[in-house]
Amino acid sequence: MQSFIDQSVCIIENHQAWAGLVVGLLAFGESLVLVGILLPGTTVLIIVGGLVGAGIVQPLPVLLAAMLGAALGDTISYFLGKWLERGVVHKWPLNRYRREIARARLFFHRYGVAAVFVGRFLGPVRATVPLVAGMMGMNRRRFQIANILSAIIWAPVVLSPGWLVAKGADNLPELDATSLVGLAVIAAMVVAIIVAVLVVRMRGRRNARI
Repeated sequence: MQSFIDQSVCIIENHQAWAGLVVGLLAFGESLVLVGILLPGTTVLIIVGGLVGAGIVQPLPVLLAAMLGAALGDTISYFLGKWLERGVVHKWPLNRYRREIARARLFFHRYGVAAVFVGRFLGPVRATVPLVAGMMGMNRRRFQIANILSAIIWAPVVLSPGWLVAKGADNLPELDATSLVGLAVIAAMVVAIIVAVLVVRMRGRRNARI
């Protein structure tokens, strides 16, 4: 895994024209069923955020590629679930990950469309909730709304830790207006995600009591 991380970062750092493509593929794999369970994509993307903060990589292509890759990965997982239906969990290779899929099914049963949105930010169910949504026959439009909105928010949030480290706390007062606005947007997104997760958990506990 460490070798994969090192090679991915090396490609992005030394071939900046390919940064968008590599990030898009990583975000795609991170969101794709089964692949996302095994791929250390988030680690690489955090490091890429540091390259953006250091001015080595341009932010816009990386952000757009991460959003597109994440949304596309979830879409394919959704349609796989819709096409293969519930029996897919008993077939190889997904039969080796029944616990992860069972967890995603329980999460989806409790929260519905909110599970698709919030699930992208929760490691244990990120790569399986879209598949389960397709298996359970979730409405396509509702799925895509949650999928696209979460991808738009997820991309800057996953890149932000590396970006902040690269900028350094001592340099934050010297940031220009655009960077400060971007930082404020990221902070607002993080707060929104935390609130959404808390609301989902509170509803889950309430439903469990009923």
